[in-house]
Amino acid sequence: MSDQPVLLDIDGRGVATVTLNRPQRGNAYNGALLAALIEGLDRLRGDAALRALVIRGAGKHFQAGADIDWLAEAAGATPEQAYRASMATTEAMARLNEFPHPTFAVVQGACFGGGCGVVCCVDVALATPAAVFGLTEVRVGVAPTPISTHMVHAMGLRQARRYAITGERFGAEEALRIGLVHEVLAPEAIEARLETILAETMLSAPGAIAVTKRSLLEANGLALAPRDMAQLANESWMQRASAEGREGLAAFREKRRPNWAG
Repeated sequence: MSDQPVLLDIDGRGVATVTLNRPQRGNAYNGALLAALIEGLDRLRGDAALRALVIRGAGKHFQAGADIDWLAEAAGATPEQAYRASMATTEAMARLNEFPHPTFAVVQGACFGGGCGVVCCVDVALATPAAVFGLTEVRVGVAPTPISTHMVHAMGLRQARRYAITGERFGAEEALRIGLVHEVLAPEAIEARLETILAETMLSAPGAIAVTKRSLLEANGLALAPRDMAQLANESWMQRASAEGREGLAAFREKRRPNWAG
């Protein structure tokens, strides 16, 4: 498989497939993956022939959050560099959330941290029964601020507060119950179900879809302004650079419990 961090393919119907392609790291994102995702979304955004976008993860897992080595590098960077790293995550999620065409995610395996953020930002999320979810940032001393608003949009403040604070993992049925995913399907059935929903979506007018998506977000205050994005990115890098953030990342890499866990 290509060593590109994001693969992009568009079929004859105008359905784009974006594959997060770091299977050796559980598709964990780093700066290169985020840059490629942003570039791809920007390129596809204005494609008049595009009808839908499907996000997948290569290999066993959908997306296992941020690459821990990239986080550690960002934690030791200058404030300007650290801010840019957090802004890249914030921008990628906002681009996906406000993408004008219909968006879908097919989730298998691990879906942690930013992977849950991706799921929160698509229009339709399907998962296999064995998928495992978690908003695990707090376990390593960092904060999920780049995806915090999207978590609340997708699953409501009550559930977002629980899982973002406890960091506990949960299964596909719980993800369905709290609204993070729309359907849970056996691996042998999920592709057929995706095709059925795509076919239904093709019956809807593309322009009307774009207006509807924009209206749902903007009329409810769910589109991020530049000032909001800057605040989220600042909160992210400052916590990552804190003593807790450095300790949490070090503990994860050294396979030990962080000092606050006893």
